[in-house]
Amino acid sequence: MKVKTLINGSFEENCYMVIDETTNEALVIDPGSEPERILNWLKGANCTIKYVLNTHGHSDHIGCNTAVCDEFKVKLGIHPLDAPMLINPQLNLSTFWGMEVISKPADFFLNENDIVTLGKNTFKIIHTPGHSPGGICIVNDNIIFSGDSLFAESIGRTDFPGGSTKALVTSLKNKILPLDNNVIVYPGHGPTTTIGHEKDFNPYFSV
Repeated sequence: MKVKTLINGSFEENCYMVIDETTNEALVIDPGSEPERILNWLKGANCTIKYVLNTHGHSDHIGCNTAVCDEFKVKLGIHPLDAPMLINPQLNLSTFWGMEVISKPADFFLNENDIVTLGKNTFKIIHTPGHSPGGICIVNDNIIFSGDSLFAESIGRTDFPGGSTKALVTSLKNKILPLDNNVIVYPGHGPTTTIGHEKDFNPYFSV
């Protein structure tokens, strides 16, 4: 399995393409901004896109949902609690930044413990509310896409509507930190890290 990253938009959001090298199928996670650039990047990989998945519904992670889904004729998944954000610029915070981002609606929901398959690989959906009510992590045995729930030595902002530091820290401690130390974390912004590194150096988990 191969992971490719495209940093895009003014918020430097990480859009991920996860490729199963046996079947050449791919998942697109959080296609945020710059639709032409993201589409060219995806086309250049010569993969069969299977789904678009959103880790949460904030505008910097959903801005290219419609373009990617329309181009590759694929369906969009998100947690049901964040689904209303897709079509509401106030809820997805784009109006807060002086924009109006509207995505296509969700085609299916990603609930706690749901499984998404990619070739012979499986990904489990872990609900980690706190940055947003429907924030999720997408977890494989070796990697995790943490959206804006977990960053390298930090966590996502919790001062937006529906945010909660207590809920986020609790869900990460209970559901994510028990993963193997060698699991690589691919966050929504910033560099990759590992579960082991976050156990040792993330200040939010030291108490």
